[in-house]
Amino acid sequence: MNKLAGKVAIVTGASKGIGAAVAKALAEAGAAVAVNFSADKQGAERIASEIKNGGGKAVPIQGDVSKAADVKRLFQETKKAFGSVDVLVNNAGVFQFDPFEAITEKEFHREFDINVLGTILATQEALKYFPRSGGSIINLSSIASENPVPKSALYSATKGAIDTITMALAKELGPRNIRVNAVAPGLVDTEGNRSSGFVGSPDGETGAAATPLGARFGQPREIAPVVVFLASDDAAWLTGERISASGGLH
Repeated sequence: MNKLAGKVAIVTGASKGIGAAVAKALAEAGAAVAVNFSADKQGAERIASEIKNGGGKAVPIQGDVSKAADVKRLFQETKKAFGSVDVLVNNAGVFQFDPFEAITEKEFHREFDINVLGTILATQEALKYFPRSGGSIINLSSIASENPVPKSALYSATKGAIDTITMALAKELGPRNIRVNAVAPGLVDTEGNRSSGFVGSPDGETGAAATPLGARFGQPREIAPVVVFLASDDAAWLTGERISASGGLH
């Protein structure tokens, strides 16, 4: 499968979870991939090595997407390694589910700075690097943006912002042949959901049981093909869309 042959993609937050699966899937489709990470250098190097061992092209690049200087360096190093950027996947994100009264100013800024500001900064930089023929931006949303659960007000708000940014930018950037779409995963078995204790918890099991396809958590590898589709010419007439990849859970 070479849907993305000759393309260059940046995947933010790609050292594990959905980002790692997306990076590998894009590479399998023929893209050269910048595997961005903030702190997990070992994880990013492992993903890049797996891609290269499979015959693909990848390079791990450190950068905190909430910092403009880091984002600029991420794109500069990607261009140095592979040339102009064609695809940006804004995947980097954090979450913490707390009772509303427990939300702190620090946590507010952590989630909005990474989930929302990071998406804005990376997209602004991508516009400087996309070729004249256009580009594709895929933002990672969540089913929580439309159907939040208790204790998710802050995280859900960040993903609601992502949905709105996606729709607004699709209209603004369409004349430049830059497509902007979002993928909204449901419950996914990631390292983050495991370390937080959500996988295996009563709430997690209730959500899994309510998932029409298989009554289970999804896997990162089941989200990745949707991103590949949106990055490819198969989705050339799609922009401003939000695709739920949730096993039917809404």
